[in-house]
Amino acid sequence: MTVTATSVEPDRLRPQSAPAPWGAKLVRLVPALAATLSGVLLYVSFPPRPLWWLALPALAVFGAVLRGRSWKAALGLGYLFGLGFLLPLLVWTGVEVGPGPWLALVAVEAVFVALVGVGIAAVSRLPAWPLWAAAVWIAGEAVRARVPFRGFPWGKIAFGQADGVFLPLAAVGGTPVLGFAVVLCGFGLAEVVRLALEGRRTRSVRRPAAVAALLSVAVPVAAAVAARPLVSDRAENGTTTVAVIQGNVPRSGLEFNAQRRAVLDHHVRETLRLAAEIKAGRTPRPDVVLWPENSSDIDPFANPDARTVIDEAAKAVGAPISVGGVVERDGKLLNEQILWDPVKGPTQTYDKRQVQPFGEYLPMRSLLADINKNWTTMVRQDFSRGSKPGVFSVAGTRIGLATCYEAAFDWAVRDTVTHGAQMISVPSNNATFDRSEMTYQQLAMSRVRAVEHSRTVTVPVTSGVSAVIMPDGTVARKTGMFVAGHLVQKVPLRTSLTPATRMGILPEIALVLVAAGGLGWAIGAGVRRRRAADA
Repeated sequence: MTVTATSVEPDRLRPQSAPAPWGAKLVRLVPALAATLSGVLLYVSFPPRPLWWLALPALAVFGAVLRGRSWKAALGLGYLFGLGFLLPLLVWTGVEVGPGPWLALVAVEAVFVALVGVGIAAVSRLPAWPLWAAAVWIAGEAVRARVPFRGFPWGKIAFGQADGVFLPLAAVGGTPVLGFAVVLCGFGLAEVVRLALEGRRTRSVRRPAAVAALLSVAVPVAAAVAARPLVSDRAENGTTTVAVIQGNVPRSGLEFNAQRRAVLDHHVRETLRLAAEIKAGRTPRPDVVLWPENSSDIDPFANPDARTVIDEAAKAVGAPISVGGVVERDGKLLNEQILWDPVKGPTQTYDKRQVQPFGEYLPMRSLLADINKNWTTMVRQDFSRGSKPGVFSVAGTRIGLATCYEAAFDWAVRDTVTHGAQMISVPSNNATFDRSEMTYQQLAMSRVRAVEHSRTVTVPVTSGVSAVIMPDGTVARKTGMFVAGHLVQKVPLRTSLTPATRMGILPEIALVLVAAGGLGWAIGAGVRRRRAADA
């Protein structure tokens, strides 16, 4: 029997696949880095910086990074973009309660952006993909504005455009149309650059693709120019003189709630200072005085001392005061605006309808108590929601009310106008968030709302920035932060309805349907490609 010996080559002598060079590994990280940095760039385009135009390159880079990616890659890249954008944008949510809630909020909200990234990657293979991709983005914003816990619209693209050329489009179709135009233009820029580079390489350009890309950039800009006549600060129903009171707070942070009487006294004192100026002839008498949210955390219906000082302020200034109070009624805790007449006392009220989760009420209270009892002590009692739109009638002027957080929600502002508001007031309390960017972000929202509904918007804030905004979105007057002060301004009253006000949610529904059509087309095309490959 013959035995044939076979030599066994030691493992160390076998040829090994060469490790990937560091350069190749770094190249693989480029899309992730680009997605993250483009998210940061989008954040930089938001207030308080007037760099609205940075949204266009930010979205262009994001669109370019996602184009043609698998769903798994798009999910990760979308999440990184969401983190890059939302982590710095929402840092104010952790000013007083620590990083835990801030990081948790961002982690959840970035999931929505990640899913949008998957949708954009899916439609990026379609003709005229920027159109479908921009609609997918707006569909993602529509979902984020509604769930979870009745939604969190903060960070809508439209809210970064208060200083931008696209702002008139808010009057055409509200924040969805304004945001869609910006995103379409950004993705269109990505496609123009891609086709230009491709044409330089191949010496040929696909005409239909080039036309679609150019239109994606040109149409939003042209539409914004065409919409400019919808923006006006002309008075249609006369004028009214408003006074915005910023009483300031004893100190910033959550602790100021422990000094409720001091906060009330500050607003009374500033109103009495205004009354003295009126008596001296230095300031015209206002038709209405607007105090901010939480200007009286002492219930004036239950506490005679609070009632007395508010009454004193109203009589001294000789005009009704809209007081932001915390009121207990029928076993419910309410964030309430109270119209306080100098003769009749409290005559009209509005209860805040969109209360803030984890700030004004605590979802899943029992579960969170098991995790961390400190969370339940921060929100000891849940506020109840109001059920009716707030419109105060003051000497023939109808003033719509959207309290603080409500300004972020399209419906909460619009229905004050559809119920007859000739101007809008957004009483707010930003003292909890110290000197963060939150107050400037909220001010920008109010500027967008002014153009969206062609109404004057006043923003009385406990600690600033308080402002008077004209119907064309310009800030007529504003205060500083953490100072006491008042603003007196004659403002135009308007009753005409913009297309955005008339149509309400319809433009958003239309864009969601466009997104669904694009996704359906992309999924069907993918199925057909796989079948053809298997055949």
